Amino acid sequence: MNRCEILKQIAAELSSGEVAFPTNAMLALELRRALSDPECHVDQAARLIKAEPLLSAKVVALANASVFNTSGRPITDVRSAVSRIGFRTLHTLTTSLVTRQLAHATTPMDRRFAARLWEHTTHVAALAYVIARNVTGLDPETALFAGVVHEVGGFYVISRSADFPGLLDEDFSAWSECGEAEIGRVVLRMLEVPDSVVEAIEACWQGYLALPPTTLGDTLLLAEELSPMDSPLRVLDGVHREGLRASIDMVVGKASLSEIMAESAHELKSLTAALH
Repeated sequence: MNRCEILKQIAAELSSGEVAFPTNAMLALELRRALSDPECHVDQAARLIKAEPLLSAKVVALANASVFNTSGRPITDVRSAVSRIGFRTLHTLTTSLVTRQLAHATTPMDRRFAARLWEHTTHVAALAYVIARNVTGLDPETALFAGVVHEVGGFYVISRSADFPGLLDEDFSAWSECGEAEIGRVVLRMLEVPDSVVEAIEACWQGYLALPPTTLGDTLLLAEELSPMDSPLRVLDGVHREGLRASIDMVVGKASLSEIMAESAHELKSLTAALH
C-alpha cells in the first residue's frame, strides 16, 4: 500500500472502533473524565492528579507561570495549584497528557519525532492563548485547549508507525492530502472535543489565514504561522513557514501584532515551558 492508502486504512479502523488507544493514553483519558465530573471537588482532583507525576508537575508549573501567577507568590503543592488555575485549565492539562500519551513510540526516531511535534504543540497552544486574549478577543482558555489538541491525529499516527515501516519517512505529502483531516476528526471525536473547537481545527487544516483574525480558527491558524517550531508532519509535507512568519504583522487597536507579541514574550515563554 502507498502512504495515502495506509492513512485511509488507519482512519477506517479508528472509525469502526477496531483500534484501541495505547494503554497509557486510555489511563490518562479515564483520569480526564474523572476530573471533568461536575461533582469532582478540589480535594478529590488533587488526589487524582497526585497519582500521575507528569500531570502533577505540569499543574504546579502552570500555576507558577506568569500568566496565572499575577501575585508573584510561588506555589509548591497540587491543591493550591488547582485552586489557582481552575478546573477549565486543569481539563486542558489532562487533555494534553492524553494527547502526548497517544504517541506511543517504540523507536528512538519516532520518540524524537513525537517530541518535536509536542514542542510545536506547546508553542501553538501558548500563542493561541495570548492571541485570543490580546488580538481576537476570544476566550483564551478555549484557544489554549484548541492548541493542545490541534495535532492530536498526528500523535496517533506516530503510535501506528511501527505497524507501517517507512510511513513517516521524508516526503510525507499524503498527510495533508488524505490523513490529517480524516484521522484527526475521528480522534477528536473519541476525545469528546466540542464541535466548536473541532470546527476551528478544521479551519486550521484548510490553511487560509484571514487578517485581521476574528474567529477561533483564525486564532489557531495565526498561532500556527507565528510558532517558532514547525510541525514535523508539515515539514515532511514540504511546508516551511519561515518567510511567511517574518512578514506577518498588522495593527491591533493602538499597537501592532509584533509589539503585542514582544510585550507578551515573557508570558509566552513561561506558558510554553509549563506545557512542555
